[in-house]
Amino acid sequence: MSHCIARILDPLLRLLWPAPPARHRAVPSPAALPVRTSPPLPPRPTRAPEPYYTGEDSALVRPYLLAHEQRAEERRRRARRRTLWLAVHGIDLGPRVIHGIEITA
Repeated sequence: MSHCIARILDPLLRLLWPAPPARHRAVPSPAALPVRTSPPLPPRPTRAPEPYYTGEDSALVRPYLLAHEQRAEERRRRARRRTLWLAVHGIDLGPRVIHGIEITA
């Protein structure tokens, strides 16, 4: 019975999967092959190594870090402005050193 099934399926399988091309071919003798010499190829260009980035090199910074620094800088500016405004009105609260010069009260 298995021979009958094989005889029926064999032509169907050959239609679906054709036989691979023949692999055994006559190889010409080495003396018959022409010798080709090609000029040496120039060296391939190489890429420069990728640089290593540290956190300071990247513009991507967590926004809460920037916000903290900006608030601190704004506080210092406000303190300087307040000190100058009070100095205009005769009240001395400012630092004792301004622009590297010691100020006496």
